[in-house]
Amino acid sequence: MEDLIARAKAGDGEAFAELMEGQKQTLYKVARSYLHSDADAADAIGDTVLACWEKLPTLRQPRYFRTWLVRILIRKCQDILRQRQRLVPLEGAPEPAAAEPGHQRAEFLALLDSLDEKYRTVLLLYYGEGFTTPEIARILNLNEETVKTRLKRARASFRLAYEAE
Repeated sequence: MEDLIARAKAGDGEAFAELMEGQKQTLYKVARSYLHSDADAADAIGDTVLACWEKLPTLRQPRYFRTWLVRILIRKCQDILRQRQRLVPLEGAPEPAAAEPGHQRAEFLALLDSLDEKYRTVLLLYYGEGFTTPEIARILNLNEETVKTRLKRARASFRLAYEAE
């Protein structure tokens, strides 16, 4: 991967495309967990890819590329959430019906969405994306002990929410 990063830093568009292709699932999962909308997630990912292309020469340590990229994505998601707060919600809009084949997955995602954002994020990064606690600490700009505490509380909150169902 470091070779791809070096080539992409040098302006190789194909290397950059290959690099982004390898990260698309991670980007989607993180964006979707923040934004709960495929359209908003796609916007955040597009903005992230553009920012990554523009700022890639500033990446000092290629081994932290994935952490750096997710950090950019989280900032883009937070920007979208701030924009959303300024919008007036539609009252009386019907809720979309849950599709039967993915009903259990939808229930799981709804349960995950019921958690506080700081807990949902660490759970997704740790279990969904396989980041270690030091990596999560770097991504979220937190102390590693804070990440461990949030993971512990997130597990407990998830368990309570699950048992309440």
